[in-house]
Amino acid sequence: MKLAKDYASVMGRNNEIMKDALELNYEEFESGELRFDYEELMKSTGYTLEEVERIQRLWGVGHTPMLELRNLSKLARKYAKPGYGATILAKDEASNPSGSFKARRAACAVHHAKKLGFKGVMAATSGNYGAAVASQAAMQGLKAIIVQECFDSKGIGQPEIIEKARRCEAYGAEVVQLTVGPELFYTYLSILEDTGYFNASLYSPYAIAGVETLGYEIIMQCRERYGKDPAMIVCTSAGGGMITGTVRGARKAGADDTEIVAASIDLVGLSMASDKQFNLKSCTTGHTGFGVPYAVDPDHSDVPRSAARPLRYIERYVTVTQGDVMYITEALANLEGLEKGPAGNTALAAAFALAQELPEDEYVVISETEYTGAGKHIQPQLAFARERGIDIRFGDPQTEDKPGENIILPKDPSYIKVRDLDVDRMRRSFIRRACAKRDIFNPCEEDIKFLAEETNSSVEYVKEVLASLNK
Repeated sequence: MKLAKDYASVMGRNNEIMKDALELNYEEFESGELRFDYEELMKSTGYTLEEVERIQRLWGVGHTPMLELRNLSKLARKYAKPGYGATILAKDEASNPSGSFKARRAACAVHHAKKLGFKGVMAATSGNYGAAVASQAAMQGLKAIIVQECFDSKGIGQPEIIEKARRCEAYGAEVVQLTVGPELFYTYLSILEDTGYFNASLYSPYAIAGVETLGYEIIMQCRERYGKDPAMIVCTSAGGGMITGTVRGARKAGADDTEIVAASIDLVGLSMASDKQFNLKSCTTGHTGFGVPYAVDPDHSDVPRSAARPLRYIERYVTVTQGDVMYITEALANLEGLEKGPAGNTALAAAFALAQELPEDEYVVISETEYTGAGKHIQPQLAFARERGIDIRFGDPQTEDKPGENIILPKDPSYIKVRDLDVDRMRRSFIRRACAKRDIFNPCEEDIKFLAEETNSSVEYVKEVLASLNK
């Protein structure tokens, strides 16, 4: 019998389509009105850290260099108080085959798809993950389809997204490009159902397991080279997979005292779902438009339960501006001889400021770099912004930055600062949303314990939040 393909019918078959496309029954992990067994979901991959590492080695993924950014570190010390200014290290994930850390996620997911006998893989992404899936599919002999939100309703596409589509096609993938709007998930589900391909989701447990090797390598490389763990790891935060996997890997290495900081570009005021505002941003990932929604509501992704659960692991969440990232990208090239893309440089801009808070004998690691070129380079991005009427000038990003109206480049490096987001407010939002979604505001003790784990808090904290919600 031919299945109805209208929007409501396809969306109504979401769980069945996902179950077939992952061969993973998420219902097996549901254990209460609110809770599910997250650790059992992660164990369901069947892959240990050592096995994931072996798989990644097969395809040239991982074991990337740790670069010491000596000149940027010296520059940061210039603006720190005496005795302060930690050394900044960069995990050079651009060395992976597709040019980003996303190759770690893709290698594991594509390997599993092949193991299960799928003929092809799919991913819904406008970012580096599409290139990673396409690259790994080519290596491992599978077909690939990448679905992107690329254009506004006038058919104008962002240079960075168009570059990533080019990269996907270069690896032999079919790229389906859409305008911004609700049709992305519907189209993705429909094609998954028609092709019978594997859902190589960013948010599957296979993808997150692939990132754990990154956190593990960072710790082991620091110990081998410097004889100590880094004081801080700064992770660019969008959908939450980077910080989730990095923390899990670092903990498996026994680094419980390393502070993990999430960093995003501040795009408060811009809606990622708005057709008019879609092209008013000069970065397509690593910003608050993804970072905050995915932290407070991780399960609005393309799987029933996301394995990327950043609020379980976030200790501190900071923001920088678009101008900060553009400036530090140029500084990295000029001072260190490294041209890298914007996502990793979001963490670098934050790390430049955060290093000044720490003593000189400590180390701050940015957890990634990514490739740059064509539309990903800052020059085409700035040119695109000018064409949209964005005012680009030097000034004080902290006081003058207005996302969608301007890009304020720092007058000098001392103007690169971080702003702390209110993580407590995010925890409260998570609890409120989780309860509202299931219409349960008096959960049982086990569900309360789950909410405490989800928000990296305590049972007492969750009860206090629930009491405020029930007033």
